[in-house]
Amino acid sequence: MAESGCVEVAPISSETPFAEHLGETVLAVGEERVSGSGRVALEITFDSGRVRCEAWSGDLRLSGK
Repeated sequence: MAESGCVEVAPISSETPFAEHLGETVLAVGEERVSGSGRVALEITFDSGRVRCEAWSGDLRLSGK
């Protein structure tokens, strides 16, 4: 994964939007790209909600819905 940058693995905490979906089945995954902007998003749908992962200008942003 050298071309992808640094990946840090740490124990899960309540600070991540994924914490409330632990153990749930992934129902759907969708990708969104905004051409020309470098913006990429991945939305993961669980039984109890969604988590959106966005990469923009090298920053990773996670949000729960």
